[in-house]
Amino acid sequence: MGRTYFVEETIGQYLSDLSTKLKPYVTGLLIGQCSPQRDYVIRAVRTPPKEEQKEDISPSKLASIDEEWITTHANQVSRMLPGGLLVLGVFIITTPELSKDSQNALRKLIFSVEKSLNKRRLWKSAEEEVWDRAALQVCSTTKKIVCRTYDVQDPKSSAKPADWKYQSALSTSWLALDCTVNVNIHIPLLATSPNHDLEKNTKNGLNRWSKQIEDSVFLINGQVRDGDTELLEGQKKLRGNTQSSTQFSDVKVLTQLSQGSSHRSTATVQVCSGSINLKGAVKCKAYIHNNKPKVKEAIQALKRDIINTLNDRCEILFEDLIINEGPHKKNLEREYHVLPQRLFVPVAGSSVMLSDYKFGDEAAGEIQERFVELLDQSVQAEDILVVEGINTVDICPVTDNTDDTQQKQLTKATLLLKLQQNMGVVIAVAVAVFASIFSFNYFSD
Repeated sequence: MGRTYFVEETIGQYLSDLSTKLKPYVTGLLIGQCSPQRDYVIRAVRTPPKEEQKEDISPSKLASIDEEWITTHANQVSRMLPGGLLVLGVFIITTPELSKDSQNALRKLIFSVEKSLNKRRLWKSAEEEVWDRAALQVCSTTKKIVCRTYDVQDPKSSAKPADWKYQSALSTSWLALDCTVNVNIHIPLLATSPNHDLEKNTKNGLNRWSKQIEDSVFLINGQVRDGDTELLEGQKKLRGNTQSSTQFSDVKVLTQLSQGSSHRSTATVQVCSGSINLKGAVKCKAYIHNNKPKVKEAIQALKRDIINTLNDRCEILFEDLIINEGPHKKNLEREYHVLPQRLFVPVAGSSVMLSDYKFGDEAAGEIQERFVELLDQSVQAEDILVVEGINTVDICPVTDNTDDTQQKQLTKATLLLKLQQNMGVVIAVAVAVFASIFSFNYFSD
């Protein structure tokens, strides 16, 4: 049995409007949420035209589809999605003459997009992860819709039929989870790292930090909840979905300070040329469908948003540095950078808010242009909600003579290790001496 996609009713009109464009084909992304029982599509977004394609000259064959451009668009859009939402498919609108080749084109796009998105992910997949992605084909003349799915975990996967069902007010009463996570991450820069690759080192540090988030304890409204229970259990459910109404859950994240006694930890001494320090408080948000969602679904969505938001803004910062300073920087110098701030924007007819990031000198107009280009959505300046203060990146090189400092670090580390190794011997000798004295005194008495 194939999957069923419940689709926001306004998407039907959006696709119909796109089909009237005088072009042989239009491609785009499907945005929504997957769950073990059913999937939800709340947005469809057309692929933005490239500069050279903004004229009326359009290719007439599907072989000319720019796979790299569509994949880049998917990466940009994924940064603007809060926890719980993802790019779950691709659509194509074609003339009847091109319909025969459109399914092969969709298949290529789906696997290409998923491969690119998967490279950026730092979180681990769940046991019940849904890997089916939607391929939607629309005929511009007859308006006929054909929906199929592919298992992106299987490169040899064949198309499976899927149901495409429109529903009004689909996401007007989805559940929201909010939390603020205080971040203080220290990432060493190894002396052996070629050219002090800041981006690669930061990625490695975030990868270690993401494992801490995965293992953290999440309190929902002050309580630890069983993952298999319903999120709304014990709460009054909302009735009627004619108006946008969201139930919010305040979440606290408790990060483990150390591993349990069953894990053996080891210390490693490494020579470092500096460090990267990420500090601040990041605002995180996740949404979950209101069809009897489980606690573990909600927590998983929020965990991924926490991991994604810090990873995304670090990527944005490094992209900005490359643009402004160039890809190659010879010397590692003390630098302070401000990470882009997170903002949220409401979606008409939905309780879900979309996300973006801005640097301090960015005007509202630039954000509005980005939403139009990437999400095909007009945004009012007063609807842009910036929710964070300043979060920083501090890049600290070793300022003293490198050789002397490294020697001091190694000597210090060696002394500490030797002290730890000999501590047991010292204690054992002390106990033995004490025992001998005690024995002597006892027999003397």
